[in-house]
This record gives sequence, structure tokens and C-alpha cells, in this order.
Amino acid sequence: MAYKYHCLNPIAQIGLDGFSADYSKTEDVNEAEAILVRSAAMHDMDLPSDLLAVARAGAGVNNIPLDKCAEKGIVVFNTPGANANAVKELVLAGMLIASRDIVGGIEWVRSDADDENLAKAAEKEKKKFAGTEILGKKLGIIGLGAIGVKVANAAIALGMEVYGYDPYLSVKAAWGLNSNVHHVSDVNDIYKLCDYITIHVPLLDSTKEMINKDAIAQMKDGVIILNFARDLLADENAVLDGIAAGKIRKYVSDFANPTTAGKDGVILLPHLGASTAEAEDNCAVMAVEEVRNFIENGNIINSVNYPNVDSGVCQTAARITICHKNVANMITKFTGIFGELGINISNMVNKSKGDFAYTLIDADSAATDDIVKKLNAIDDVIRVRVIK
Repeated sequence: MAYKYHCLNPIAQIGLDGFSADYSKTEDVNEAEAILVRSAAMHDMDLPSDLLAVARAGAGVNNIPLDKCAEKGIVVFNTPGANANAVKELVLAGMLIASRDIVGGIEWVRSDADDENLAKAAEKEKKKFAGTEILGKKLGIIGLGAIGVKVANAAIALGMEVYGYDPYLSVKAAWGLNSNVHHVSDVNDIYKLCDYITIHVPLLDSTKEMINKDAIAQMKDGVIILNFARDLLADENAVLDGIAAGKIRKYVSDFANPTTAGKDGVILLPHLGASTAEAEDNCAVMAVEEVRNFIENGNIINSVNYPNVDSGVCQTAARITICHKNVANMITKFTGIFGELGINISNMVNKSKGDFAYTLIDADSAATDDIVKKLNAIDDVIRVRVIK
């Protein structure tokens, strides 16, 4: 089989090198079975009729029309964890920059660079840029996913007392978490106890503006808040009020916007979290692996609009995958067709995610055109694909 992919943004070559000779790059998006994307906006795109997968080389997928893709049987992937170390390092830098006026000191030296007595003047001026250490301070981490766990472990190594909140903590994350991290079951404990608070959760209706007036009121005076996840996780007007009232010492955000840009007490970065050569390489490699595994094996790993299903490499005569609506009685209809045609199913996995579901069927006999035609004729079936 030959497949074509299209890159809406520059994708690291080390990732593209992961495609086999069966794949070729096309400059015409309408020819593509797979699209690789970083930040390009896709909401107004006409999606190609043969498009099977969209892989976001990064974590956020706000630029991709997830439901529109799901309705067409297009599986959207992201690359969680691929940029986790890059973000972790920037969070640590944010804590240090907020704790000690490093930027102010750098700017002062730059402004007096022509002063012949700079060294002597620096000894007098440096007290203006004095700060505090992070050793022994309490750090609260909201969200213990790939990034949150790395931040927690690094902060423990730096001598901080770390509190973590995540009601959906995965087994994998728990195994990777330093045993000295205090796991709290109420996010309000983070607000009340911690000198530093960093947010690492997805932007959902339930998390939007979770750092709000009421949350800030519970915080310790002089708290430092770090937001390297999404700007809308914080009510930034409430944050500015907290700074003006002396409640918040510094707000560090990786999301430049007019609300906070240039404001006192705000350290604003231009979305640098994943902007390292290593992170871009890692994201590209993972995105290509996800696309290939889906196209070649029918497996879905790290999808944001369809459920994860992993049955490895097909060891039987045939493998068929079905994207469909998450409604009752679909499995009965699928198995009925196989039974009607006298074809034994050796393995079947069915999982759902929201309004959509995915079924992977391994069979002991070849997948015929008749099977595909009958499956496609079932109401609420979106796409049938023969993998083998």
C-alpha cells in the first residue's frame, strides 16, 4: 500500500524519517491520508475525503475541529508527554525568575553597560533585586500528568515540600511520582498551604478559570502562581486584582495576551514551554509513530476524539476497523453480519469516547467486499476500513 501525508506546519525531520517507503509527502493536502500539524488552524478547512488521521505534534488541540473530524471517521492524535521535560524546565525557570528579580537585574546591568564604575555601582544596586530561595518552600501542583509529575520530582530534588492534587491520577503517573510528594484530595488545600502554585490540567468547562477570585482569597499572602498550561485556566482580571492587593507576589504565564502584558507583578512569556529542539523532535517522532500504527495496524493510541484501542499487529487472516456512533446494539449488528457470512471472529475490541466509538475485529477468514458493504450499510457506521 502507498500512503500520502501532508504537513500543515514544519515538522522535525527526525520524525518524518520514521515514515517507511510506503509513505510519501504531498504538498496537496487534498491527496493526504494523514495530516501532521502543530499550530495551524484547521477549523475552517475542507477536510480531504481520504483523510484518515490528524496528528498534532504537541499536546493542545484547540486548533483542530475534533467533532467534525470524528463525524467523518478521522482520528485525531496528540503527543502527550513528548514535550514534558521542556515544560518542566521552564516551570522551574519561572519559579526562580519569580523568586529572585533576575530579569530586573539583567535589565539594570544592560542599561548601565557603559558605566566605567559598573562593578562598584552593582554592589550598591543589587539589594534592589534581592529575592527569596525556593528551598524549603511549599509547591502546590494542580494536575499530576506527564508534566506535573516531572515538576514534582524535580522540586523534591531541589528541596521543596511538594503537594499534588489530581483526582484522576493514573497508575502510570503514580508509579513515577516521588513518594515524598503529599497527595491531597481537595484542591483548596493547595490554595491554602502553598507558597507556589503551578497548574498542569487541560482546559475543560470544569477547569476554566479555576484560579478565580474565590481561589485567590484562600491563598497565602505573597503566593507565586505559575501557568504553563492554558491562560483561560486563570481569571486573569482576578489575578491582577490579587497582585494589586498584595495577595499575589508574581504571576508567571506562558501565554501572552493584552490582559496581562506589561502589567506589574506579571512575568509573561511568548508560549515557550515546548519550544526546544528536543521537544519538537520528540513530538514529531511520536506523531509519526501514532499515524503509522493507526494506518498500518488500526490501533489508536493517544487519540483525543476516539477511544484508545491497541490490539498489536494482526496475527489472523483479516482485521477490520469500524468508526461509528456510540449507540446501542452496534456490536450485535456487527457480529450478526460475520455470523451470517460464516466468518469466525477471533478477537474483537469495542470502546467508546463520548458520542463516538471504535470497533476492531480480527477474523479467521479474509475480509471480502461483501463484509465491507454490509458493515457500511448499518445506520450510525461512519467508516469501515480493512487493515488486512
